[in-house]
Amino acid sequence: MLSKNTIKFFKSLHQKKYRIAHQQFFVEGRKSVLELLESSFVTDCVYATQEFLDTYGDRLRQAKVSFELASPAQLESMGQYQSNDSAIALVRMKENQLPEIQSSDWVLALDDVRDPGNLGTIIRIADWYGIKNLLFSKQTADFYNPKVIQSTMGSFTRVNFYYCDLAEVLTALNLPVYGAFMDGENVHSIQSVEQGVLLMGNESNGVSQELEPLISKKLAIPAFGQAESLNVAVATAILCDNLKRITSGK
Repeated sequence: MLSKNTIKFFKSLHQKKYRIAHQQFFVEGRKSVLELLESSFVTDCVYATQEFLDTYGDRLRQAKVSFELASPAQLESMGQYQSNDSAIALVRMKENQLPEIQSSDWVLALDDVRDPGNLGTIIRIADWYGIKNLLFSKQTADFYNPKVIQSTMGSFTRVNFYYCDLAEVLTALNLPVYGAFMDGENVHSIQSVEQGVLLMGNESNGVSQELEPLISKKLAIPAFGQAESLNVAVATAILCDNLKRITSGK
């Protein structure tokens, strides 16, 4: 069974400063842990119930990942799930580096998206629409936040991400930048676009003034009711759907 120090260490990883200090984070739940094994992330150890090890032990051995037995109560105390009868993994953070981006790729950029749940959902949306490369402003929520990882439902394993000075990187990429604005062009009326960067702004303030001069085209989602605005993750999904439809011809 696990030591108190191991459980204490996992609890410390709930805080960003300890994740940064140790360059590690955790992933919990059967689905996410299994997807983790198929990814490019390095898993240091999986702590799992006997049932999980009986079912998936061979996959852990094939992935050459060490594992230890843990009770459901211990797993629950280590992570954020109220109920975890499967596994939790200790994983190494990746180096923060700009992914290789082709002119034929769609890129999703987030300018100061602060809510971990929104970030996790947006990562999942990017995965759904086959957008592999994500750019985050330095003020955007932490990718390794447990709530972000949980909200992605495993999609965090299939995207590349880079925290950066967005103005600097967007300028260097020299790709069209489509920004989400309340007063932009109706996305339903656009007939053609080139692949480029979809830029989504802060939940309350939208795209920052610093980045506005870099926008090639402002996009808006038409409203048919009285709501003041859309959640940033919902808006991201709608714009991704329209842009991918236009560029794919479907």
